[in-house]
Amino acid sequence: MGDQIQFIVEKLNQEPFRKNYNLISFDSLEPLQLLQLLSDVLGEIDPKHAVDVREELPEQTAKRMLNLLGILKYKPPGTVSDLSAFRQGLVTGSKAVIHPVLHWLLQRTNELRTRAYLARFLVKLEVPAEFLQDDTVADFNKQYEELMEAFKNLHKEHEQLKISGLSTAEIRRDISAMEEEKDQLAKRVERLKKRVETVQNHQRMLEIARQLRSEKEREESLAQQKQEQKSQLFHAEQRLQRAQVQLKEMQHVVADSKPESLMKKLEEEINFNSYLVTEKIPSEMESKKTSVYYLEKVVAEPAMTRADLSALESELDEVNAQMNQLIEKRMITYEPADSKFSMYRQQASIISRKKEAKAEELQAAKEELSSLERQREQKSSQAHQLGGSEILTEDEFKQYVNKLRSKNTIYKKKRQEIAEITAEYGILQRTEELLRQRHEAIQQHLQAIEEKKGISGYSYTQEELERVSAVKSEMDEVKGQTLDNMSEMVKKLNAMVTEKKASLAPVIKELRQLRQNCQELTQERDEKKIQYDSCVAGLETNRSALEQEVQGLLEECAQEESNYRYINCVKRNLEIQLQRAKEEMKAYVSPDPQERRKAVREQYTRIILDQENLGKKLREKQKVVRESHGSNMKQMKMWQDFEQLMECKRDCFLKQQNQAAIGQIIQEGGKDRLVL
Repeated sequence: MGDQIQFIVEKLNQEPFRKNYNLISFDSLEPLQLLQLLSDVLGEIDPKHAVDVREELPEQTAKRMLNLLGILKYKPPGTVSDLSAFRQGLVTGSKAVIHPVLHWLLQRTNELRTRAYLARFLVKLEVPAEFLQDDTVADFNKQYEELMEAFKNLHKEHEQLKISGLSTAEIRRDISAMEEEKDQLAKRVERLKKRVETVQNHQRMLEIARQLRSEKEREESLAQQKQEQKSQLFHAEQRLQRAQVQLKEMQHVVADSKPESLMKKLEEEINFNSYLVTEKIPSEMESKKTSVYYLEKVVAEPAMTRADLSALESELDEVNAQMNQLIEKRMITYEPADSKFSMYRQQASIISRKKEAKAEELQAAKEELSSLERQREQKSSQAHQLGGSEILTEDEFKQYVNKLRSKNTIYKKKRQEIAEITAEYGILQRTEELLRQRHEAIQQHLQAIEEKKGISGYSYTQEELERVSAVKSEMDEVKGQTLDNMSEMVKKLNAMVTEKKASLAPVIKELRQLRQNCQELTQERDEKKIQYDSCVAGLETNRSALEQEVQGLLEECAQEESNYRYINCVKRNLEIQLQRAKEEMKAYVSPDPQERRKAVREQYTRIILDQENLGKKLREKQKVVRESHGSNMKQMKMWQDFEQLMECKRDCFLKQQNQAAIGQIIQEGGKDRLVL
């Protein structure tokens, strides 16, 4: 949690937020301030959400944030109850809710900004099916979907162009540079031709130059072929070495094995492969196909809202309840014959699961073995490149095995000695524990005797006196030794000091001379530094003045360029509007009826007439519905009463069946007791 808050504070202190928070000030924010901070972050992702939360109701704030978080595909942790707590925490500005949201948003701001931008154009507007029956609405909806697909394709192309890193200006510059180089080369070739024409036998010399160039190219190609053949030879030698190693391994295996064991291994491998082909791989393929089918089904469905999710969860709860009821009924009508079959089924399922687990373990072991073999081949190739030996001979391998055996025997002996020492240590611990218990018993007995004689504490006092006297004698000995050591150390130090003084006397003389030189050099260096500082200050002032002038000119140039682009855009928009107005006037004035129909005014007139006709039809339909509303409601009420009546009858019938089954079980139990 501390790392999360640290990350949030660092991101908020950077651009474009620049909040200047620390951990204490961020943790002490009020709920309303936290909500405003979350709204600012969402506003940075989607500018429509740059809102002051004090100017809207808490429900509106929560609804707005939840809608955007749903579009950004933020998944709150937990179950449905946790989701309701998440909504409540978002309304109240709880830290436990807002801190994870801020951490998630600040981790992927650029990605979420792109997703919010795309959501404005790619979140499909759901049109009811009854409205789509109208041809005009259906045509508009089709155009809307086509435009959405076109926007997707254009956005993909735009992203690919951004990733490619190429721009039209760079391409034009490259083309112009290549054209200039081409012109220069053409001019150079012309000049060289003119120079060569004045030379005697220039044709023969040109022919010789062509042959020389072709021979050089051939030499380069031959060198390249030689390099390729060397690499191929190296790879062939590696393959030969691997084949020889495999041949030796196979010969060793064949020499140490019998035909029966080889047949048994082959049968095991065939059984394992047949199990993979007939049972494991088809079941995995079927499970993958079902998962792909469900995923395609989920992708094909439209985006689900919170209401749809709650409806699906309620439906799932109802299905689970029905399953539990069916299981209870099955348990009531349970027969002994089925118990045997169920036991066999359970055993079969357990065996199949174990078989699958072992097959997976074997497959993993084979994959690990193949990876280790690849690593071994890589290491052997590296050793061959470095000039080392990667394969042991038979004698070396035998020596290595003998060393391992000798080390193994030594290890076993040492391990046996450790085991004996461990056993002896356990015995000694037990002996110590018994002696301690006996000592405690003797001490208790001695204390009881002292209390009877009226001298309680005598033995303890005597032991303390003996211990103190022993400690005192030890301290006296240590003090005596310490004093002797200190006197010897003082003598040694005095001798060392005198020796060091004698050896350092000439060095000190040289050091005095060096100090004087150092002072002189320091003064000279200070003077030079003052001159340098004054020169640097003058240059810095000149540089700052030039930088300010350049910055002003750059800003002026950028301003003029932006004005030029703005004027060009305005001019282009006005030209387009003027062209559209001319086309509209031409179509409206044209005597041709087909041209008139293309005019915008005619199109909107037709749409208005269609909408008026549709309104008339809908009003007539509304009138019919109002006239038949009373009778339809009465009929619906009668059907609801009839449905409730049938449900009551069904419940009564199920209860009667349950009571009859329970009574039968009780009667059978009574008969069993009588037989016993």
